[in-house]
Amino acid sequence: MRRQQIAFIVILTHLWVVMIFLGGLVFDTFIVYPNVFYDVPRSLETAMAFAVVRGPSDFFPPVGTLALLTGIGILILGWRVKSARSWILGSVTVILVGEFLFSAAFFWPRNTIMFEEGTAVHSVAYLKQTAREFQAGQWFRLAMSATASALSFVGFLKFYRHRIASQETPPGRKDS
Repeated sequence: MRRQQIAFIVILTHLWVVMIFLGGLVFDTFIVYPNVFYDVPRSLETAMAFAVVRGPSDFFPPVGTLALLTGIGILILGWRVKSARSWILGSVTVILVGEFLFSAAFFWPRNTIMFEEGTAVHSVAYLKQTAREFQAGQWFRLAMSATASALSFVGFLKFYRHRIASQETPPGRKDS
């Protein structure tokens, strides 16, 4: 298999993964979290009782890691495609900063407060404040995921256009 074919598979996989990630965040934002945060702290306890087998932490870290790895992979494999490079680099940067680092700095401490420590350590007022902060942060995370998805999509289109053009162009001509 040629390098360009492998790169196409990787960029297609990257696009697919970031879209799946975005879909998961949309589902959490509009379906799951309104139920989790409707009556803090009781709704937090209900959510923990419901999510005994699987929860968001079983989905987002591995899918987010795969999005980051496939993004890095396509940067390496497709670096020569100048028209797609900045779009994919932008997507990977948004995933790294807007998803991973933001989640570690903002969401992980709040998850500990709400779902591990709960009312045994914190007042109901503090838990409600933490839940509001979490929900506000979720909108930022959703916006970052939508941005990464859009950047990946444009990068994919640019890469695909280059692929088609290079099949029709004589070997001596370079990418625009």
